[in-house]
Amino acid sequence: MNIASAFPTEQTKTVKSAKEWVSTLAKFREPNPARSNFELLITAVPFLALWAAAWVSLSVSYWLTLALSVPISMFLLRLFTIQHDCGHGSLFKNRTASDWVGRVLGVVTLTPYDVWRRTHAIHHSSHGNLEKRGIGDIVTLTVAEYQALSPLWKLQYRAYRNPFFLFGFVPAYLFFIQQRFPVGLTKTPKYWVSAMLTNLALLAVLGTIYYFGGWAPILLIFVPSTLLAATAGMWLFYVQHQFEETTWDHDENWDLHDAALYGSSHYILPSWLNWFSANIAIHHVHHLYARIPFYRLPEVLRENAELGEINRMTIRESLASVRMHLWDEDGKRLLSFRQARALTA
Repeated sequence: MNIASAFPTEQTKTVKSAKEWVSTLAKFREPNPARSNFELLITAVPFLALWAAAWVSLSVSYWLTLALSVPISMFLLRLFTIQHDCGHGSLFKNRTASDWVGRVLGVVTLTPYDVWRRTHAIHHSSHGNLEKRGIGDIVTLTVAEYQALSPLWKLQYRAYRNPFFLFGFVPAYLFFIQQRFPVGLTKTPKYWVSAMLTNLALLAVLGTIYYFGGWAPILLIFVPSTLLAATAGMWLFYVQHQFEETTWDHDENWDLHDAALYGSSHYILPSWLNWFSANIAIHHVHHLYARIPFYRLPEVLRENAELGEINRMTIRESLASVRMHLWDEDGKRLLSFRQARALTA
């Protein structure tokens, strides 16, 4: 991910400061319990129904089963985003209810809820701070840091930032391996408990699937749908902060609210993709006020048109972001390796 300068560009400045927007957004924070339950229901039920249909299709055609893994992955992505709202305490007024819904969904999404909630909170509280990179973000070096690396470490960083690695290998590694352990929080027993209980519940689910269906539903439904959802989630996570005019800064100049509003994108997606991603594309508003339920984010933009113009990024424009890898501290923008090379030359 990227992050931080307290100096937004002319194109993204608003009449109100980022901190002033917080007061405006406060009125949108209250969830509607009936709406929250409805959103959860219309996501979980189709997800389970599609899983059942895919299982039945195993006796018809494996290709049909694989095809059904695509819509399954889309509902899985939405379940993950709903779990994300639970982590922020924005889905229900009752925090305990949010946490237990999140823990159950964490088994489905392969994400230990309490571990993820903590690392994601760190991301929100340090987003854009060059001194606090490393947890809950995508590794991003400054031009100076990259130039100071040895040739071998430069090669490693370039390999890491390669889109085939970042969106091919990394999603599988994150969800199938890294999420099995409380990475970054290993000294706290609470997070080991969260990770291990999630792992045990996941093993119980997979064991039950194997007992009744063998390897076929695991290999042709569970694995592909999880990988597709993980890859889509990784892409959304990437473009939310990796764009040319994002913001990063050193601790002494960093501001939490500016980093949230100006360091997060407003990804312009078709309405159906916004539905499946639970409006996470309105990320600049979410980062500025994370307690707003996902289904109220469009309401925020309808009533505050000025916010809708900040950091707008179309799908076509977002494709260019995969070429931007280094933060230029002087120019306050992300650069490609070629641009950085020309700059230093």
